[in-house]
Amino acid sequence: MDTVAQHILWFLPMLWLGMVLAISFLEAPLKFRAPGVTLPLGLGIGRLVFRALNAAEAVLAVLLIIAALITGPGKPTWLWLGVAVVLLAVQILVVRPPLSRRADRELAGEDLPRSPAHYWYIGLEIAKVIALLGLAIAAAP
Repeated sequence: MDTVAQHILWFLPMLWLGMVLAISFLEAPLKFRAPGVTLPLGLGIGRLVFRALNAAEAVLAVLLIIAALITGPGKPTWLWLGVAVVLLAVQILVVRPPLSRRADRELAGEDLPRSPAHYWYIGLEIAKVIALLGLAIAAAP
């Protein structure tokens, strides 16, 4: 069981990292450049995709915590895992709600400037990428 948990502790951060890079840094910015994608359509797609991404990230975070509890890794692994989990929690609980309210206003027809919450979310994504890389390196067998 320890061997499986040890491999999970290394593999899942890389899976999580790939998901973040693909969605946040590839899909999200490109969708608004696709022909025929209107702002309301892009916002609707973004809501759906980021809700699914955050749910998958939460599942991965729980699995990583369980694997860490089983293997009892060193302090660096716990530190990087803690940072990644806290960053995800801040995104979901603090940053996404104002972004959702802003999207509601946009969909209702308001013309709004870019929200500072967008920059916070992007900054947290960059920090999460670093934390996931650190976690994978620290947990590597």
